[in-house]
Amino acid sequence: MDGVDAALVETDGESRLTLGPATSSPFDPAFRTKLRTFVASVPDRGSSREIENAVTDLHVEAVNRLLEKAKLTREAVDLIGFHGQTIWHRPQVRETWQMGDAQRLADATGITVVSDFRTADVKAGGQGAPLVPIFHAALARNIEKPVGILNIGGVGNITWIGEDALLAFDTGPGNGLLDDWVSKRAGLPMDEDGRIGAAGRVHEDIVQKMLAKDFFAKRPPKSLDRYDFSLDLVSALSTEDGAATLTAFTAACVSEALKHCPSRPKRLLVTGGGRRNPTMMAMFTKYTGIAAESVDAQGWQGDAVEAQAFAYLAVRSFRGLPVTFPGTTGVSQPMTGGVVTPPVRRKAATA
Repeated sequence: MDGVDAALVETDGESRLTLGPATSSPFDPAFRTKLRTFVASVPDRGSSREIENAVTDLHVEAVNRLLEKAKLTREAVDLIGFHGQTIWHRPQVRETWQMGDAQRLADATGITVVSDFRTADVKAGGQGAPLVPIFHAALARNIEKPVGILNIGGVGNITWIGEDALLAFDTGPGNGLLDDWVSKRAGLPMDEDGRIGAAGRVHEDIVQKMLAKDFFAKRPPKSLDRYDFSLDLVSALSTEDGAATLTAFTAACVSEALKHCPSRPKRLLVTGGGRRNPTMMAMFTKYTGIAAESVDAQGWQGDAVEAQAFAYLAVRSFRGLPVTFPGTTGVSQPMTGGVVTPPVRRKAATA
């Protein structure tokens, strides 16, 4: 819930992959607060039209900004991969909701949109997440295996890539709990540069209590909703100690996750917002025993990986190629996903 990332990719959805420019458009604080309040209210789809339009229009702006940066016309782009804003994710009851009006986005840009990537997998009994692993595998094709790609957004997930095998699953909270904590205690959107956590003390007993949740013993594939964990156990701590403990918990979750991998990865490459938190990165190294490296050091665009992934997945969906697999979501067989939505008001959109 921090903003919209957009990236330009030229690909066949398989081995051909050229990465172009990218942009990031943060939500303004008032809209972020409005969105958080909406999500926390456990809404139904019937109450979402106004905020869904606002979310979609911010994506329109992001597309336009990216095209301007790339000096491209709309006609030069074949597809938009549109993930949307996750409102809730409940694979256990075969439901998932990523808010966004694909038709509105297609009409406003004049570009065909591929969206709703998770529903088909969830309906087929899969976890619907994570979706990025097949793109991670494309990026890592020349890296020595096995390698772990750790994505730290609101929820953390890991992709384990072997020579001929792919395993991926959610590890536990990523930045979500920490963001909620510093928002509640300090009125800040995040623990910038990990400064608050660095000033606190880790309460290891609380970390171990949080690790007692059944999720961690469950074999993958497995996935989480951002709100599957709460701040209850750290509620009595100081702002700094709470931040330190929650940061350590995110790292400890990754250590637990590695126990489920077929073998220990030789490298742990970190993407997502968490890689910008040096306190968290140091704790990844401490808890896993593997030096945590930002993907930027590998030459990847760390802020753009997720956006690039959904461009890649859009092409795979459009071509009918699988986007989820037994080893990534637990679905019974590889399957495609995504809904293709062409623009209706093409003339108005390109005027």
